[in-house]
Amino acid sequence: MRIAVLGLGIIGSIWTENLRKDGHEVLGWNRTPKSLPGFTPNASDAAKNAEVLFIVVADPPAVQNVLNQILPVLHPGQVVIQSSTISPKATLDFAGQVQKTGAAFLEAPFTGSRPAAEERKTVYYLGGDRAVLEKVRPLLERLASSLLYIGPLGSASALKLAMNVNIALITQALCESLAMVRKAGISDDTFFAALKLNASNSGLAVLKEPKLRNRDFSPQFSLKHMAKDLRLALEAAEGLNLPHTRSVLQIYQEGLERGWAEEDFSVLSRLLEQPLTKL
Repeated sequence: MRIAVLGLGIIGSIWTENLRKDGHEVLGWNRTPKSLPGFTPNASDAAKNAEVLFIVVADPPAVQNVLNQILPVLHPGQVVIQSSTISPKATLDFAGQVQKTGAAFLEAPFTGSRPAAEERKTVYYLGGDRAVLEKVRPLLERLASSLLYIGPLGSASALKLAMNVNIALITQALCESLAMVRKAGISDDTFFAALKLNASNSGLAVLKEPKLRNRDFSPQFSLKHMAKDLRLALEAAEGLNLPHTRSVLQIYQEGLERGWAEEDFSVLSRLLEQPLTKL
């Protein structure tokens, strides 16, 4: 197939490579130039002849920026797969813009950071017309371990935000409990051995264990992106009382203020190694 990947960050670059390995003709675009095979500086050039277009960028304004460039060349027969983490409201707005061109729209936010993308273990949350999903299912199945159909447009974005709230809160609990045992003089080996035998153990703990042990905060998923998702989640949940989400977002804000935006969100464990602050 002829495919465009619009957004060549951590995940978009990996998907581009995997799609090319699968034998597809792939053109990629990014707001800043990338030294990757098939890169084009114009999003419209990547989009105009593509059968399938992936959009995987940072936030709703970035998605709108992409759409502004490609809407004039979209046409019937194309499928736009929107994989950025955005709000349900933005999803419905963007779907409407795409569908007016005659192109089809599928929302496909995903879970899984760099290791999952590299190992083709992404999990897609899918929303929209089932017929559109079936058209691109063979393509997505090669990139993912699971495809979960959630429901109508907007539902997959809502679930994705809820999942990221869960991840952020669990990681904060993991970091705080680790800080407690370190203060007590208990080794990381003992902590993680005990955690593996505890009901609270999780895949997230397994993923972040090497980072927390080695204080290696190279990004699997950046602090700035998780902070954005927490803000979007609170907007989407307007009217609900989510006190822990609001509290954790304040911690993320302190991390951003310290200049850690590009590091993995587990970098917030560093705050617990420092003298007590306003947190």
